Amino acid sequence: MTDNQTLQPVTVTLEAGPAGPAGPAGAAGLAGPAGAAGAENIDDFELFYARRSLDRFRTLLGRQGLLDLLAAEIEEGNAFLRENARSSDGHFKAGTTVLATRGLTSAEFLAWMDKAFAGDEKSLLAAHPEHYVMGTDEIGARVVENIGPHVASFYMGGWGTDALDWAKDAAELLPESDFPHKMSSNLFLTDGTVIGRALIQFGDTADGFTSNLTVYFPVTCPDEVLDHHLRHYAVEFRNWIVAAAAARA
Repeated sequence: MTDNQTLQPVTVTLEAGPAGPAGPAGAAGLAGPAGAAGAENIDDFELFYARRSLDRFRTLLGRQGLLDLLAAEIEEGNAFLRENARSSDGHFKAGTTVLATRGLTSAEFLAWMDKAFAGDEKSLLAAHPEHYVMGTDEIGARVVENIGPHVASFYMGGWGTDALDWAKDAAELLPESDFPHKMSSNLFLTDGTVIGRALIQFGDTADGFTSNLTVYFPVTCPDEVLDHHLRHYAVEFRNWIVAAAAARA
């Protein structure tokens, strides 16, 4: 082979044999398309087994086991976010993920979310591979997940009087007539440091609803932190919506 010859890309497709996984693909409740052919179908197989394996390890380790395992990474991730919050002096940058859902109303989805956040941690965790803890403790609603490449432990809610007034003047706030369902939150560490914000808005459409999912991080955070969380939103909310639809059936 001469130096100027270009290697052709290698592709592998499924031409015959197994159909898509039967039943839910792990706890997220997603299955591969039965009978589909091609490389995409093999990817579905891999996703099914990856989710099943992840659910097994989450179950075997349990909440405290995961917290113990991630303790050093959580300390490092929280220190990174705390320093960025300090250096940003209360200034944030925002990004938004927009999802279009058909076949389910926002009211149906939000009813499922209320039930899940009331105590169904397994369903909440299953929505994203980088969800480690989602539940309440003596401080409030605790989340341990990746913020960009960093594992962080934080709480969702207000912090002090009028802590959520920022949402009233947010540039990303959409008209009430189009997006009547709104939730806003500070993301804060145990010492009260606000390391992020969230503004979640839902509006019904003729055949479903639109999710407008905005996250805010300190302006000194690298752009990759914001970019990764926008992808994180897409994965977790898609899977929560699919789970809500499955629970309705």
